Amino acid sequence: MSLTLQFTVRSDKGLVREVNEDSVYAAPHLLVVADGMGGHAGGEVASSVVISHMAELGRERTRAEPMEALREAILAGNLAIAQAVRDAPQLNGMGTTITAVLMEADSDQFVVANVGDSRTYLMRAGELVLLTRDDSLVQTLLDDGRITPAEALAHPQRSMVTKALVGGEPLSPALFRLETLPGDRFLLCSDGLSDLVAESELAEALGLPSRDEAADRLIQLALGAGGNDNVSVVVADVVHDDAPADAPVISRAPLKEEEAPERRGRTGRAVFVLAAVVVAAAVAVYLFS
Repeated sequence: MSLTLQFTVRSDKGLVREVNEDSVYAAPHLLVVADGMGGHAGGEVASSVVISHMAELGRERTRAEPMEALREAILAGNLAIAQAVRDAPQLNGMGTTITAVLMEADSDQFVVANVGDSRTYLMRAGELVLLTRDDSLVQTLLDDGRITPAEALAHPQRSMVTKALVGGEPLSPALFRLETLPGDRFLLCSDGLSDLVAESELAEALGLPSRDEAADRLIQLALGAGGNDNVSVVVADVVHDDAPADAPVISRAPLKEEEAPERRGRTGRAVFVLAAVVVAAAVAVYLFS
């Protein structure tokens, strides 16, 4: 059974941030959300660079082994970040998360990839399931039973990720295969949605018949909960491949003149990507203090 995707993309800078650092790509066989990190260190550059590489994978449906093709595209994006930093050292410290879904050609199987704390959900028969696992300090504390899910929602370090595309090596994206059915609905989102909105509310919004209405409602929920981060969503329905095909959509983070590299270098907005040693130290302090 050959399947395809019909999709809706929405992205908003939120109510607090000056710049939208998220970038999104959607095509009938590939969905990607990248959440740039680094603020004036260049988070919008990192997400845009990675989305550009992912779009190359999306322009033509690959006949290569999809898991390897997706891995290679993510690694190429990571190397491109490293090159961007070499070309403009003031961008050092920028990075991006990524969550992606790639459909295998002539199949009902999809490959899901994730690095960081952007998320991919699947709704089937009214039930919402989180497919990805956050690479974050809070997720580590949850896994260890040190905090509850309710405490995680309000944890002061919930934005700290333990893995991201920052141009370093080695990088190992989480990858797995998933069988899908016509009628399944994917949600890919940046943490500007999932950090603020409960899964019950996500499920209610995704239950709306129209993808456009569902995507608009998700953005409204994030803004209504404070909108303290950029928020991007892709809502995509799995359909038979004889359905009308949507045109690819790419939404890159804006690189405005006032955020040019020579001006970015003058500002020290906090960067939330932690090196492994820093994460280990933070966990140790939190657990044993």
